[in-house]
Amino acid sequence: MDDYRAIVDELAADIAAGRLRPGDRLLPLRRFARNRRIASSTAARVYRELSRRGLTVGEVGRGTFVRTAAPAAEPALAEPGGARIDLEMNFPVLPGHPALLAKSLEHLVRPDALAAALRPVGAVGTAVVRRTAAAHLARTGWAPDPGRLLFAGNGRQAVAAAVAALVPAGERLGVEALTYPVVKGIAARLGVTLVPLAMDEHGLTPEALRAAAPLRAVYVQPALHNPLGITMPDRRRTELAAVLRELDIHAIEDAIYGFLRSDLRPLAALAPERTVVIDSLSKRLAPGLTLGFLTVPAGATQDFATALRSGTWAAARFALDAATRWMGDGTAAAIEEEKRSDAAARQRIVTERLAGFRIRADPQAYHCWWELPDPWRADTFVAAAARRGIAVTPSGAFAVGSGRAPNAVRLALASPSADTLAGALDVLAGLARGAPEDSTPE
Repeated sequence: MDDYRAIVDELAADIAAGRLRPGDRLLPLRRFARNRRIASSTAARVYRELSRRGLTVGEVGRGTFVRTAAPAAEPALAEPGGARIDLEMNFPVLPGHPALLAKSLEHLVRPDALAAALRPVGAVGTAVVRRTAAAHLARTGWAPDPGRLLFAGNGRQAVAAAVAALVPAGERLGVEALTYPVVKGIAARLGVTLVPLAMDEHGLTPEALRAAAPLRAVYVQPALHNPLGITMPDRRRTELAAVLRELDIHAIEDAIYGFLRSDLRPLAALAPERTVVIDSLSKRLAPGLTLGFLTVPAGATQDFATALRSGTWAAARFALDAATRWMGDGTAAAIEEEKRSDAAARQRIVTERLAGFRIRADPQAYHCWWELPDPWRADTFVAAAARRGIAVTPSGAFAVGSGRAPNAVRLALASPSADTLAGALDVLAGLARGAPEDSTPE
């Protein structure tokens, strides 16, 4: 019987809203069943599912109580502890890449070069790194002005600085209804209110942006959206650019995965005076090589540099000098080209191994969105996958606002080997074809 999951969702919402408070005792099982007019066996399944989700705790001889504190849990995008196969985080480091990166740094570790790299540097970096980065970040229809480039310690810090510069505390930032989870944490720390904006199969809709006004800015991922994996067509970007001007607001364009689709014009090519472009080395090269880039509108460099300094988010000189070597000698471009081929190959594995399921992704993305079949729920599926040593991310990690999260999970494809990925997808496909109760240990 599937109705028990709807009852669980209702009780979970009551707990989240405070209608059922920490320490409250739930009705005895038989009385709960009578009140709900359901079978005792169904009521027992409701109570088991609440406990499995970590919402309640049973005490022998006393009953079932709402937890007084949330159980210890890892952040939604933290590296999953103990999981044999990580489909939660994207760590795209291919064989041979460390050697390429090391070779490029041989000059930098000479005493004279290292002495220069250990000196402090501001958010504007150096003239050399600005020119080199501008040339490297350029793509079809767009080339950043070196004079409008700034540098953060990583992509997350670049996003934080952009939000801090554009949205004062207490003001409203528009975001796609499903968005990069880190943005939620950044907004909370800066005292910014997030406003979820409706999406369709092409991404953020211009109508949603108009309906949500007034906003101070909007955070958007036009290329290889995380988590949905979709890419906004050029026509939609053109429409959004017009709405930005119409509403007199700025866009924070997250282009961190954009290197996988360098054939696309960014939103910044259509509304440069209204767009801040965020990029990073973490996905382009490796997660341990962090450097964030901000391309800001003309005349706004000082405001964003101030935000970087005040948040202590500016990049270190050694990272800038290393990045200059990698971008200038072709190492970064070679690695990125291999990753484009690798991401496309992994999407082909998804197409083959998850045939028949509802999968959404750009064919060159390093992740995909899986709309789970009935009667699966996202959190139940995540738990069942974890019991098989596979970590995946539930839709709730990406949802903004109080609406119910879609019944879906995101699969990050970059971390395991291709053979391991294929095997993990086979396991998940078999799981999805069964019933949740079949996956629960006795």
